[in-house]
Amino acid sequence: MNNNLLLSLIVAAQFVTSAQATDVKIKKGPFKADWESLSEWTCPEWFKDAKFGIWAHWGPQCHAEDGDWYARFMYYEGSGQYNWHVSHYGNPAEFGMKELCNDWKAQNWDPEELVNLYKSVGARYFMALGNHHDNFDLWDSPYQEWNSVNMGPKKDIVKGWSDACKKAGLPMGVSIHASHAWTWMEPSQRYDGNLTKDDGKGKWWEGYDPQELYAQNHEHSKNWENSGTIHSQWDWGNGASLPSEQYKRKFQNRVLELVNDYSPAMLYFDDTAMPFYGCDDEIGKNILTHYYNKNVSRKVKNPQVVVMGKQLTPDQKKYMMWDVERGIPDRMQKDYWQTCTCIGSWHYEQSVYKNNYYKSGATVIRMLVDIVSKNGNLLLSVPIKSDGTLDDKEMKVLSDIKAWMDINGESIYGTRTWETFGEGPLADAVNPMNAQGFNEGQRYSSRDVRYVKKNNTIYATVMAWPETGDFMMRSFSKSANYCKGKVTSVRLLGYGDVSFKHNDEGLTVNVPSTHPNEIAPVFAITIK
Repeated sequence: MNNNLLLSLIVAAQFVTSAQATDVKIKKGPFKADWESLSEWTCPEWFKDAKFGIWAHWGPQCHAEDGDWYARFMYYEGSGQYNWHVSHYGNPAEFGMKELCNDWKAQNWDPEELVNLYKSVGARYFMALGNHHDNFDLWDSPYQEWNSVNMGPKKDIVKGWSDACKKAGLPMGVSIHASHAWTWMEPSQRYDGNLTKDDGKGKWWEGYDPQELYAQNHEHSKNWENSGTIHSQWDWGNGASLPSEQYKRKFQNRVLELVNDYSPAMLYFDDTAMPFYGCDDEIGKNILTHYYNKNVSRKVKNPQVVVMGKQLTPDQKKYMMWDVERGIPDRMQKDYWQTCTCIGSWHYEQSVYKNNYYKSGATVIRMLVDIVSKNGNLLLSVPIKSDGTLDDKEMKVLSDIKAWMDINGESIYGTRTWETFGEGPLADAVNPMNAQGFNEGQRYSSRDVRYVKKNNTIYATVMAWPETGDFMMRSFSKSANYCKGKVTSVRLLGYGDVSFKHNDEGLTVNVPSTHPNEIAPVFAITIK
């Protein structure tokens, strides 16, 4: 090797090292790193119009195809996932999460095909998993060497999704969960979680530092051994080991670099509010400041982007959007919000498939209708198998959703809340949420109706088909005082005009014996 080439390689290596050691600069602009300034953000109209998104919650934990939180429970001796792991891969001390990351190949993944499928089903935005609590970045991440380009699939997963979304015309978001790896991966300390870079000599991961993935060079949280089935250390309290400044700075750099490189339209944080809320507000402020300032211009004063977080206070809902996990508020919300849920486990699980535990298309549609009536959006996760494909039962769920949306989509997209979200037994019932949600599973009936409006049309969805004949909606009664005009026509979507009678008691519509779909009828009611 000649001296000039050697010198060039040395300079290049120094540049890479220094680049990775340099913090990403926070974009300057009209938004400042304080909550009052950040509260100038408002939810963009495109997101309010979209209503329905699909999420690919897909990463190396899906390789085991044994359900959610696999990277944590594979280290809990006696748990089902530990037993599965030992029977398929061996002792986690020898084949740990790092090996799972490398063993995952995503060999049949076709992002363009999947994104086109999601769009055809009715999704108007898409969410990609950027990393999970396993701390593995699914993009060409200069601040996390444990990523999908360096090992495993050897592919930039986020870029693949991004390119497909651009081609399909779908806004793309990225979900970030890695702030919790500090405590979430603590069970690995009994196995391979304390390995260092020096331990990799002669192994496949030689040159990589396991601590960059596991982040376990710290004392255990208090009572960590008893937290396998509960979230005792989810928030940065209750005895949780507090993250180091280096760990927090690395996380911030990863997110800011992601924003710079991929320009996502949405960021989803699987956190109580923003990452490290409760022990360090500055990280959240820095991320929001950078993200919002990156998305403003002379023509666009309000950033046309959305940041999602959980368990928000009223003040926090001013600078970001509330996300509800696997649940629905029982009342209409003033501030725009979103439900995130999954048709099965968050990570792909073979037993869900074998035991027919997927949500049905009908369940998804009824949740969507209820959510939209209460001023929200639905983000639906459809688990992807290790190889990057969907199974046949998931395809059936998507097909059923599509069949309803093809006929009734006008009652979803671009609508806004009416004077009341609905009527019927569930509208009158109290259904409190547990922590960040977890109150889904409502049994909607033919007596439950949900309302939205668009211009001079009120869309009334009966959550299950009522009997043929007359059906009364009492929200149109004189005493309810919601309807401010005269009903001039009623159209059953997918069928046509139906007869009706509007008087002081309410609106009575005729339900035909012919059903354009078998999930829920939608009546378009024109008001003059």
